[in-house]
Amino acid sequence: MENKRGYYPISENKTAIAEGFRAGIPIGLGYLAVSFSLGIIARNAGLSAFQSYLASFLCKASAGEYAGFTLIAAGATYLEMAIMTFVANARYLLMSCAMSQRLDPKAPGWLRGYYAFYITDEIFAVSVARPGYLNPWFTFGVSILAGPLWAGGTALGCIAGNLMPERLVSAFSVALYGMFLAVIIPAAKKSKVVAGLIAVCFAASYGAAHLPVIRDVSSGTRTIVLTVVLSAGVAILFPRPVDEESCQDACENATLEKNVRMEAGSAVEQDYTESAHEEV
Repeated sequence: MENKRGYYPISENKTAIAEGFRAGIPIGLGYLAVSFSLGIIARNAGLSAFQSYLASFLCKASAGEYAGFTLIAAGATYLEMAIMTFVANARYLLMSCAMSQRLDPKAPGWLRGYYAFYITDEIFAVSVARPGYLNPWFTFGVSILAGPLWAGGTALGCIAGNLMPERLVSAFSVALYGMFLAVIIPAAKKSKVVAGLIAVCFAASYGAAHLPVIRDVSSGTRTIVLTVVLSAGVAILFPRPVDEESCQDACENATLEKNVRMEAGSAVEQDYTESAHEEV
């Protein structure tokens, strides 16, 4: 139970951080494997081990970092990198909005900033699955392991890339593409629209790199334009149907939350009235 200042008892904090640490072990190990391959990409882009570590420490997103490293290798401008990273990581805006609803309204600003800094797909998934307001010590437990392994794996990949033979480095560079294939293939099997979009993306990317005039545009600008145009086009032409059951569940949850708040307000009002009568 929380006290009036919004903090949790020490016993609950110990339990929460232990549960968070356990949840962070598989996440951290997965991060280590993926970020190692990302470090190879960073090394090929000319980054040092420290620069690779710092990049992963500040940006915990494989797609965003891969886009950034690719644009660095292509000699893109800072503006192109900023726009592409924003587009690649735009989903975290929605995750942050959803996570903000799970925080205690009394949570201080620095804690909200910490949550925003550690919003990743996996940490978000394990956090929102917990009932009620999220105990911050759970997130501390997850991030204390997952965060360093993500940044450290990138640095290790960069160091290993400088030590390994060039053929082996080239082989490891393909590993990250394997991860992306593991992401898009299951989605393509479930949806013909996604499968068609993937094919169109490959064809459009190839065409933009070889067509006259368009090929003279920097690769960073081409990537930004293709990402925005294709994703917006699919969203307009093939809007995702609303799941009626999900809507019904959301309505029921909203109604239940409203009733709980009303009951809590009535209880507070009743307590206040009774204490006022006692004082009189």
